[in-house]
Amino acid sequence: MVWQPRVERLRRLLPGLWAGMLLCTALIATPAPFALLERADAGRVVGRIFVQEAWLSLALALSLLAIERVRARRASELGQGSVLSTEMLLALGTVFCTVAGYFAIQPLLPAARAGQSVFSFGQLHAVSTLFFGLKTVLVLVLAWRVAKPATVSPAPFS
Repeated sequence: MVWQPRVERLRRLLPGLWAGMLLCTALIATPAPFALLERADAGRVVGRIFVQEAWLSLALALSLLAIERVRARRASELGQGSVLSTEMLLALGTVFCTVAGYFAIQPLLPAARAGQSVFSFGQLHAVSTLFFGLKTVLVLVLAWRVAKPATVSPAPFS
C-alpha cells in the first residue's frame, strides 16, 4: 500500500521530534523565564509551557499508540510478535506519566502553595518533575528503538 511507507516514516520521526521537544522544554524553555523574570511571573510562564507540553505529549502519544497498535496487530497475525509490543508499552507509559504528572498533580498545586493540602508544594513539584523525567526517558528509549534499521546488514569491514 502507498500509505504504509509514510506511516513508517511518521513512526520513526515523531518520537525523535517529541524527545527533542521534551529536552528543549526541560533544558531551555523552563529555566529561561526564571533567569529573566520575577519568580511569580516566571512560574506563570512555565505553567503555560507545561500546559502546551502536556497536550502535545498526549496527542503524540495517542498518534504513536495508534500506529504501533496497527503494526503490532499485523506482526501478531504473521506470528512475529505479540499484540502488545514494547513500543506500545513505552507509549502507554508516556500517557500515564503525562496524565499523572500534569493532569493529576497540576490541579493540586495552588492549594499546596496556599498551605491547604496534605502535600507541600515542593513534594508535588518533585513528583511532577519525576514523572516528566520518566516520560522523557521513555520517549528517548522509544525514539532509539524505532530508529534502528529494519534489517541488520553485516559490517562493511568485517
